[in-house]
Amino acid sequence: MEGFVEALGWVALVLLVVVGLMAGWGASAVSGGRHLGRYLLVGVVTALAVPLLVIAAGIGALAASGIVMVLLVAAVGSVIVLAVVRLLFD
Repeated sequence: MEGFVEALGWVALVLLVVVGLMAGWGASAVSGGRHLGRYLLVGVVTALAVPLLVIAAGIGALAASGIVMVLLVAAVGSVIVLAVVRLLFD
């Protein structure tokens, strides 16, 4: 994790949190404004975890592609996980 933070920098981590918050807010809006806290938390955790999991899976091109690709992977991963959470809990 420390190497990931050093490679991306603190600004990238803040951007990942923002992406997660935006995805969580969108999921809450789709569900009628319910469970905002849950969706925000799941969105942020997912946005931080998905790039790490992709890199751990051996897809090194993600780290080499730059911050835009990392943010895109985080956004797509957050949306997918939030959709699953919505199906399971709503």
